[in-house]
Amino acid sequence: MSSTLVRRAALPAVAAALVLPLAACGGSKSSSHASGSPGDSGASGKKVTLTVLAAASLDNVFKAEGAAYEKAHPGTTVRFSFAGSQDLAAQVKQGVPADVLATADTKTMAGVEAETGSPTVFARNRLTIVTPPGNPKKVTGLSDLSKSSLKVVLAAPQVPVGNYGDKVLKAQHVTVHPVSQETSVTAVLSKVELGEADAGIVYVTDAEGAKGKVATVTIPDGQNSIASYPAATLDSSRNKADAAAFVSFLASSQGQSILRTYGFQQP
Repeated sequence: MSSTLVRRAALPAVAAALVLPLAACGGSKSSSHASGSPGDSGASGKKVTLTVLAAASLDNVFKAEGAAYEKAHPGTTVRFSFAGSQDLAAQVKQGVPADVLATADTKTMAGVEAETGSPTVFARNRLTIVTPPGNPKKVTGLSDLSKSSLKVVLAAPQVPVGNYGDKVLKAQHVTVHPVSQETSVTAVLSKVELGEADAGIVYVTDAEGAKGKVATVTIPDGQNSIASYPAATLDSSRNKADAAAFVSFLASSQGQSILRTYGFQQP
């Protein structure tokens, strides 16, 4: 066989050898992209599941936010883990797999700033006193909570609602000896609902969600405290673009409308 024929016969083999590594590179790129691609972009056609760690007081409203977000972003599923903000912050520091963190105060969020992106305050809230239906002990305001005849339940000081409540009580020079200090606002509410306490301090939105199960005693604006709710993406998220999109959705007109429906105030 001539040298020209040998060269011509070798060409297909050389071409095949070049194609194989290129195909391998293409497969690697596709696999990497799928692990963190937006579910609604259509770029990869892969589904995305977002895990959101959220303060207990956001339970009902965030379920509604999640449903609206999923509808607007086909292919994306939003899963929530609700707990006291301080517990969620501890989980973040321990490296729990998640994409977004939403707390009930800026102080807790600041404590994990090394693990998050820049936070966005998306809502505000206020405090109120709750009692069993009918307010059997005739609680009229913060000063009544100091009465020894009352069983008062509060959130622990490290819990955002407990910290807000502590500041409000101190500002009014009211000393309370709670029968228990709970790890979340929902636990405080539950104690009052079950009749295990005569009064407690919770967020207005929690009391609104428990209508019929508790009565409320308004804390005047001059004595009240404003709770700020920030949300931020987690640096460890494998879906950073989608996580950022969810945080942005909370601040959007649609997200804000849902928050208003559940009694939250504008940021």
